[in-house]
Amino acid sequence: MAAKQLNRLKVVLAEQGRTNKWLAEKMQRHDATVSRWCLNDMQPSLETLVEIAAALDVDVRELLWATKKRE
Repeated sequence: MAAKQLNRLKVVLAEQGRTNKWLAEKMQRHDATVSRWCLNDMQPSLETLVEIAAALDVDVRELLWATKKRE
């Protein structure tokens, strides 16, 4: 069974033309940690997700896949 995609971090980085390495340096985190977030192997904490959103200058909601379709 495939892992459930919970965050859109990889998508947002690609949309902005940024790399995992850029985010790792910006967040002062190890490259492997950011890679695992992007692959949805591991999820950042909510506090970290807010920091990531600030670094990328996006609303934190843009980093998550929707759980419900809007009508």
